[in-house]
Amino acid sequence: MVNNYLTGKCLVSMPQVDDDLFAQSVVYICMHNQEGAMGFMVNKQLKEFYFSDLMGQFNVARVSPPEPVILHQGGPLEKIRGFVLHSRDYDKEGTLPIDDQFAVSSSLGVLNDIAFGKGPRYNLIALGYSSWSPKQLESEIIYNNWLVVDPTPELLFKTRDDLKWQRAIDELGFDVNRICMRTGCA
Repeated sequence: MVNNYLTGKCLVSMPQVDDDLFAQSVVYICMHNQEGAMGFMVNKQLKEFYFSDLMGQFNVARVSPPEPVILHQGGPLEKIRGFVLHSRDYDKEGTLPIDDQFAVSSSLGVLNDIAFGKGPRYNLIALGYSSWSPKQLESEIIYNNWLVVDPTPELLFKTRDDLKWQRAIDELGFDVNRICMRTGCA
């Protein structure tokens, strides 16, 4: 964490977070340094916009991918900008490796490859992103808004979205409801 801060980790919102957007959210952090942080919510599905709609906007031949493709609300910023969080078996122009398990791509090529069954083995498409200014994320963690967990392919790609938050909480190995929400000096 010293050199890459929280890059490649997941944030799990604390139970008391009642913000409509971030309540019970899991956010994959793809970049965190002294200039701030950026990530994508990985457990909030878009309800009124589908993969076929996305592909239609780019005039890509409408095909039925081998498996259903779900779009996620990545965050409140630039909701029309798309990112694909995926396994490292896919590496083409526009792919940014995060660590030995995960990468992020944002090119039209990765969407086309997913549509034709030639994309990464595991992927999650997010529209929009979440961002923090310098030291903002650290402050939110100090004030008990977020817990940090190590992501796994099982959590990110194989767990149903409505179960990801609880599964991430369970990975911590303790009852988060027992954490004191007050901070102070002793």
